[in-house]
Amino acid sequence: MRGKTLGVYAYGKIGSTVAAVGKAFGAEVVCWGREGSTGRAKAAGFAVAKSREDFFAGADIVSLHLPLNKDTRGIVTRNDLARMKPTALIVNASRSGLIEKGALVDALKAGSPGFAAVDVYDKEPVGADEPLIKMNNVTCTPHLGYVTRESYEQYYARVVDDIVSFAAGKPSNLLNPDALGKK
Repeated sequence: MRGKTLGVYAYGKIGSTVAAVGKAFGAEVVCWGREGSTGRAKAAGFAVAKSREDFFAGADIVSLHLPLNKDTRGIVTRNDLARMKPTALIVNASRSGLIEKGALVDALKAGSPGFAAVDVYDKEPVGADEPLIKMNNVTCTPHLGYVTRESYEQYYARVVDDIVSFAAGKPSNLLNPDALGKK
């Protein structure tokens, strides 16, 4: 990554880690996102693109780190992808719906960006009808980027702790505590 420009879209929990790793590997890190995200990136010493257009046009690698909701669905548009270099890589391990439907396949066929790495798909589990898995310029993995021993230990430790607390008569993390007194 040395000498490359890594574009981090959304400097949050995961985006900040990706930015730090990119910097450690010698990349010039440039961030983009909402005001809070770009403010955190600046405070951490990372550059923020002058515009959305500059962000997509200037990055050698764009990595997406946004949650999928009504405000972010399709937030990466056909125009954004068309601005990317033919040598650029877009990485999406967040949610497929962040990219405008059909835009990634079309953009990759047109040559901008030239490459993609994806861990998420419109339809999961991914099947043989997924066009991205048939493309030579795309690296596809099943939606397993979060699966590590540490993440599972973290997820399930809380569940086990809640069960033990409940069995001991001291329930924790209740969404509806009033329901405990009712049959």
